[in-house]
Amino acid sequence: MISEIANRLRTNIQKVIVGKDEVIDQTLVAVLCEGHLLLEDVPGIGKTTLARALAASLGCTYRRIQFTPDLLPSDVTGLNWFNQKGQEFEYKPGPIMSQVVLADEINRATPRTQSALLEAMQERQVTIDGVTRPIPRPFIVLATQNPIELEGTFPLPEAQIDRFLMRIAIGYPTENEENAILERFRANDPLPALTAVTSPEEVLELQEFRRQVKVVEPVREYIVRVARATRNHPDIELGASPRGTLSLYQAAQAWAAIRGREYVIPDDVKQLAPSVLTHRLMVAPQAQLRGRRVEDMVTDIVDTVPVPVEN
Repeated sequence: MISEIANRLRTNIQKVIVGKDEVIDQTLVAVLCEGHLLLEDVPGIGKTTLARALAASLGCTYRRIQFTPDLLPSDVTGLNWFNQKGQEFEYKPGPIMSQVVLADEINRATPRTQSALLEAMQERQVTIDGVTRPIPRPFIVLATQNPIELEGTFPLPEAQIDRFLMRIAIGYPTENEENAILERFRANDPLPALTAVTSPEEVLELQEFRRQVKVVEPVREYIVRVARATRNHPDIELGASPRGTLSLYQAAQAWAAIRGREYVIPDDVKQLAPSVLTHRLMVAPQAQLRGRRVEDMVTDIVDTVPVPVEN
């Protein structure tokens, strides 16, 4: 059931996004885990288009927040305002009270505004003036940040980065894909005509089905060993947290389900480990001086940790 609906979603999104099967599948993994996605890439690659196409395909409400240095926490969460006609305070919802939220250029906001997302991302609720309000489900934040522009940015704290299920890069299209983009957008933009192929209620059901994907004990132990290896690596100063271990476990379940399997295999873990773990790790200063990349370290760990084999 999950693979069938995933195929429908992938086909629908590819009416707008040319190619990028793996990126779309990783986005669907985030949906099945109700996790959040950090899209780190250069401008003009299609990050905003991907978020809008996903929301339209899911039939979910969608809001975009443009993060700037003068953005206030209340601009994200909403605020209480005094209604003079009714002589009482009323809550004006902020854009975070949507099912798919695009946090565009999230690292351009101040740390105070960035922290306004923490409660929403982790607990799926917002608290204003002592009153807690739940966010509509399913709820997913797609945040973008530009890796090359450093001026006027505020690096995300480790606590917030750890809330993201995965960090992925869309990457430049191939020559044939770029030619197809020109042809597809020659007459008009296909995004406004995109229709939903599922519903928020069905997405919640799929998330429950994802939890039933089997992870046998040897594979579960393999996931734990991979995560723990990041804490013992000599070139890594800060390893993956237990939340990172759980994220890798859940993401592997979703990847297996999208591939039409009811069980996780070690290759699922290997496939997703770079996207799930790299943004959670902090490279030691000596390794940075040697030009070591965190992506290479995760690859080394995946290649060296013994893989369970079937008896």
